[in-house]
Amino acid sequence: MVNVTTAHTRRNLVVGNWKMNGSRAANAALLNDLHAAGPFNGDVAVCAPFPYLADVALALQGSRVAWGAQDCSAHESGAYTGEVSVGMLAEFACRYVLVGHSERRAMHAETDQLVADKAKIALAHGLTPIVCVGETLAEREAGQTEAVVKRQLSAVIHTLAHCISQVVVAYEPVWAIGTSKTASPEQAQAVHAVLRAQLQAATEKAQHMQILYGGSVKADNAVQLFSQPDIDGGLIGGASLKAADFAAICKAMGSTRA
Repeated sequence: MVNVTTAHTRRNLVVGNWKMNGSRAANAALLNDLHAAGPFNGDVAVCAPFPYLADVALALQGSRVAWGAQDCSAHESGAYTGEVSVGMLAEFACRYVLVGHSERRAMHAETDQLVADKAKIALAHGLTPIVCVGETLAEREAGQTEAVVKRQLSAVIHTLAHCISQVVVAYEPVWAIGTSKTASPEQAQAVHAVLRAQLQAATEKAQHMQILYGGSVKADNAVQLFSQPDIDGGLIGGASLKAADFAAICKAMGSTRA
């Protein structure tokens, strides 16, 4: 049973994942509008494509909005053409880095262990990895949701050991990403509770860890989602590309935490 009082002492976090979208002009306008819409009652970050990190860092300098990357290499350096190391990201003062996003797992065959290795190297360089887990529609319909997310998170827990408390976890049901489908607040909370319980078995700090929901979060469902006891914010895809929509989701944090 989750202690709701304890849960609501955690700060909300909303992270925008721009994916492979943007341009220098569009990004500048988006960040300017986002800054004007704040401040927000919680933590906010944007994860931009690699070429734009310098622009984003400059635009958000002195802002309460943090920035991050959408992926990283599991290697420090070397002959890995096309890869970007965590050391490089650290030079741009990135705070966060997404690891194990469902699109990386599906399109680039990233394994649970590779995701765990990326999380480990990110922590070693002072970045906070946002570890993504989630099931496909076929897996959900087969009743495998709990087994899948626990397997994905288990690899990270095993690799990081006591350092697991330093990561952010994001539950993103694959069937609800970029679709008209969204897990109901109750469905999302049920999986978040499973993840929280798994983390509790690994660290006494589990009640202080942020677990985000990602999957077609919009302004009109954010409040209900963020009000659930184990949902501490969102990993936002398409809606993060429109300043008004993203700001509205960020403002939903203010109505869900004391």
